[in-house]
Amino acid sequence: QVQLVESGGGLVQPGGSLRLSCAASGFTFDDHAIGWFRQAPGKEREGVTCISRSDGSTYYADSVKGRFTISRDNAKNTVYLQMNSLKPEDTAVYYCAAGLVLSWDAYEYDYWGQGTQVTVSS
Repeated sequence: QVQLVESGGGLVQPGGSLRLSCAASGFTFDDHAIGWFRQAPGKEREGVTCISRSDGSTYYADSVKGRFTISRDNAKNTVYLQMNSLKPEDTAVYYCAAGLVLSWDAYEYDYWGQGTQVTVSS
């Protein structure tokens, strides 16, 4: 019954924007930190951003600082990733993940979504 479902991906032009959503169910959402990861074709999974369960502290990979914003709405059990000024190198499958420990490391996360495709291309 534990689910994390990403949505909002699609095809956008360079410089465009997308907002991804991660809807959670089956666990105590507000007790978990949430991370966004991405994996491009032929590349390993990398961390993009994460948000704490306690005070909403956020952390970003250098590659997305100033362009991406993570937020959470505990009342809706949903995390958002606002993606602005998108670049072709942002093209990847984006995954949300939940864990009890605030961490940049993927292995610390217990639950994973199925991913949503983001393609940035002219």
